[in-house]
Order: sequence, then structure tokens, then C-alpha cells
Amino acid sequence: MRYFVAVAEELHFGRAATRLHMSQPPLSRAIKQLESDVGAPLFDRSPAGVTLTLVGAVLLGEARALLDHADRVRERVSAAAGAATITIGILGDGTDPGVARLAAAYGRHHPGIDIRIRDTDLTDPTCGLSAGLVDIALTRAPFDMTALTVRALRTDPVGVVLRADDPPARHDRLPLAELGDRRWFQFPRGTDPAWQSYWNGGRPREGPVVRTVQECLQAVLWNGTVGLAPLGHELPAQLAVVPLTDMPPSRVVAVWNEGDTNPLIRSLVEIATTAYRR
Repeated sequence: MRYFVAVAEELHFGRAATRLHMSQPPLSRAIKQLESDVGAPLFDRSPAGVTLTLVGAVLLGEARALLDHADRVRERVSAAAGAATITIGILGDGTDPGVARLAAAYGRHHPGIDIRIRDTDLTDPTCGLSAGLVDIALTRAPFDMTALTVRALRTDPVGVVLRADDPPARHDRLPLAELGDRRWFQFPRGTDPAWQSYWNGGRPREGPVVRTVQECLQAVLWNGTVGLAPLGHELPAQLAVVPLTDMPPSRVVAVWNEGDTNPLIRSLVEIATTAYRR
């Protein structure tokens, strides 16, 4: 199921194999075996790429629920056994250098701790914290912060991602108003309204629904869709990012449940405050 979810979210066997730290042939064999067990194809494969079939879309929701339940079972069993663990949710952006610095520093301070990482897509800005799947999340605001404690780690300027051959990509900077008639990528229905509004530039938009960073980039490449992204991240050569003149910066934050006194969380927050400084 983890293999299937990775391919379904990446919509690319090569990227899914990289994400799973495995080679592509055994991943392809596992998916074919799963399709045989299910009795129906889960993906449509073509030279243009991979897409979910109707059966695959149904299975994706069920698979995510199963994996979330499995994670909760493992956490409860570990807690009953008295294991010292902390589960960290990271919002679909593991390339942030702050994450690497934090991982190294936290490992030095707590060498005996079992650290678990839950990498999440863009549909849940709390990275599973609200569902009880993680102890602390490294994510981006804004979102519903009811009953949560938030520590700001860094602010990043935001720009619009465009195809490199798109005329506005030639500008040094742009106002949001110049993008008003363009299609923007959307997050699925039920996504936190404050989160959706921020990444839509503060007002309702129309465009394709995406869940992952890669899906956002592919929407720009294939459909000419526009979307927002923090500055400073590497993009494919076919894409460009233009700073926006009137967009508030994106806040990188650590967030945990209000009243949680776990010393491992407090330590991680203090170390992250230093690690995330530019």
C-alpha cells in the first residue's frame, strides 16, 4: 500500500522509486501484483505519463486510511513498551536546508531517541498533527491554529511559478493583479480554508486540483497553470519563479498540540529555531 500511495501521489514510477529509496523494477512488479490481487488496473500508463484509474482513485483514499491506522497502532504499541520516540511531520518540502541542519543537530543532542518522520502532501498543513499522527509538525502558516502552539522559524518571500516561455516570466517582479485572469492550481475540497486562500493569493480561483509539490509543477508545465511558491527553491529549467510585490511572506513554523509538555518537543523547537535561520 505504501508503494501504491507513492506512485499515486507522484504519478511517476521513477520519482516514486526515489521517494521510497528503491529501484524502479521491483516497484513496478509490486504494483502489477497489487493490480492482479485487486483484479483491475490501478493506473493508466502512456508515453505522456501515469494517471489513476477510477479503481485506483477509490483505492487511494482507502490506502491512506489504512496506512494512517497502521501508524497509530505502531505509535501506541511503542508507547506501551516505553520506547522514547518522537514523530515529526514535514510538509512535502524535505529539500529545505533547515530540515537537514535540524536533523543533524537533533541527532547529536538526542542520540538514543527513535525519530520518526511523516512526510505529507499539501492537503494537510498540520502534517497529521490534527489527526494525532505526529507529535510536532514543521510546516507553513496560515491554517486553523485552534488548540495548537506555534513557533515561527523563518519567513520566506513568495513568487509566482510560471513556464519559462510564459511572457510574464520575463518580468523582474509582478503584482498579483496581473495574474487575475489566469488558472491557478487548487487543493482538494475540505482543505483548510485559510491555507487554500493564502496560496490562491487571497481570493477564489479556478484551476486543476493538486496534492503534491510535483503535481503543482506538472500543472504549470502541462497546462500553463500559475501558482505560488516560496523563493529560493530549485525548479526545473522549463519553469521560472517571479517575485510578487504585494504577497505577504510565507512563514515556516513548528506547531504542536497546546499543553503538550513532552521535553523532546520543547528541545526540537529550540534547536529548530537556530537551524532554520538563513
